Amino acid sequence: MTKLTFPKYSNLCGWNAMLPPREPHAALDGSLTVDYAIVGAGYTGFAVARRLQELDPQARIAVLEATTVGEGASARNSGFTGAHVLPRNASIEMAQKAQVQTTFFREAYDWLMSIVRDNGIECDIQQAGSIRGAATEQGEASLRKVLEVAQANGIAHSVLSRDDIHRRIGSPYYRFGIHMQDTVLLQPAALIRGLADALPSSVALHENTPVTAIRRKDGGWIFETSGGVVKCKQLALATNGFIPKFGYLKSRMATIYTYAAVTEEIPDGRLGEIGESEAWGLLPSHRLGTTLRRIGRNRVMVRSLYAHEAEIDEGRAKAMLRDRFERRWPNLKDIGFEYLWGGTTAFTMNGAPWWGQLEEGLYASGGCNGSGIAKGTMLGRHLAELMLGKGNDHQAMAQSMGSASWIAPEPLRTIGFHFVSAIERRKAGLEI
Repeated sequence: MTKLTFPKYSNLCGWNAMLPPREPHAALDGSLTVDYAIVGAGYTGFAVARRLQELDPQARIAVLEATTVGEGASARNSGFTGAHVLPRNASIEMAQKAQVQTTFFREAYDWLMSIVRDNGIECDIQQAGSIRGAATEQGEASLRKVLEVAQANGIAHSVLSRDDIHRRIGSPYYRFGIHMQDTVLLQPAALIRGLADALPSSVALHENTPVTAIRRKDGGWIFETSGGVVKCKQLALATNGFIPKFGYLKSRMATIYTYAAVTEEIPDGRLGEIGESEAWGLLPSHRLGTTLRRIGRNRVMVRSLYAHEAEIDEGRAKAMLRDRFERRWPNLKDIGFEYLWGGTTAFTMNGAPWWGQLEEGLYASGGCNGSGIAKGTMLGRHLAELMLGKGNDHQAMAQSMGSASWIAPEPLRTIGFHFVSAIERRKAGLEI
C-alpha cells in the first residue's frame, strides 16, 4: 500500500482570486464503484473523463481532485495556448517533427475550443498572439532559429524590432522578437472551472478528496481517500509532476515549482507605460527566462523562478519577481504586486512527456513541461482512447512526442538540478 501526497501551496492562486467565489463539488463520503476513475481535475484529467464519456456513454466515471478546481496547477499557469508546436530552442531539423506534433495538437485544441463554445465557458479568450522576445545577443540568435522553423512550417508571424516591442509592451528591454499570430491568451482558472461545470452529468466530480493509497485487487483497482473508498475497473493518473508520489515514474520526472505575480491596478493615466497593445503576452527565448502578460486593461503578470520539489520562501520569490518587473519597467517601481503564487509542473530530462499504460488497468500521463493546456488535453484525449482500445494513431502521436528519459535518483537529482540551473542562469543572463 502506497502513501501519497499532493501539492499544498502556501498561496492562493491569483487567477482564481480574480474570479467570483465558486462552490466546490462535494468531497467523497463513503464507498463508490465506477468503471473508470481519474485522479486529478486538470486539463488532462478532464480530457480523459470527457473522452471516455463520449466513447462509452453508459460508463460510470469519477474524477477526484485533492484540492478545489481553480486552485490546482492547471489554474496556475500563464494562460498561453494554441495549436502550433514551436519550441523555444528550435532548429530547422525539428521543423518536420513539429509539423507532425501540430497535427495532434490541432485536433485537441479544436476539440477543447468546441467544448468552450458549446458550453458558453467565459474565460476571456483573446486572439492576441504571443511575442517571443530576446533581450540578449544569444537570445536573438536562438530566436532566429525559431524564425526559420516558423517560415518552413508556414506559421503566421511577423518579426519585431526593439522599437516594435517597446510600442507593444511599453518596455525597451527586448532587442528582437517574433510575433506568433495563432497563440491564444486566456484566463486559466476560468477555463478549468468552466470545464468542471461543463462535465457531462454522468461524470462524478469530487473535490477536496485527496487519494491516500492505491492498490490492485480482483482484477481492478481500489484507492482510499480521506472520506471513502473507490473501486474501479480502470484508473488514470492525471497528476502530472505528482505521479511519482504514487510510486510510479520516479525515474522519469520531477516536480518543479514556478512563480508568478500580478500587479495592482495601474492608474489610467499611466497605462501607456505598459504598451499600446490592449492584450499582449511575451515568452522568453531561454527556458529559464521570464514570461510576461498584460492582464485585463491595467495589470501586468510576471512569471519566473524554478524550485525543485518544494516551494521557496515567499519573501524571496517576491523579491526576485520584483527585480524582473522593475528591470523591464523601471518607471513602475511604485506599482506593487497584489497577487503572488507558486504552481507545479512536471520536469523531464529530455522535455518529452510520459504517456501510456503502467500496469493492467492503470494508465498515466504526465510531463507537460509547462505547456499543459493544449498538450495536456491532447494526451488526456488519447489516453482515454487507449483505455478503451479505440483509435489507431496513438503510436504515431507517441513517437512524435517522444518519451521521458531517465533522471538520476536522489540525492544526485537535486545536486544535478542546482548545478544545471546555475549554468543555465548564467547562459540566460538578462533573459531572466
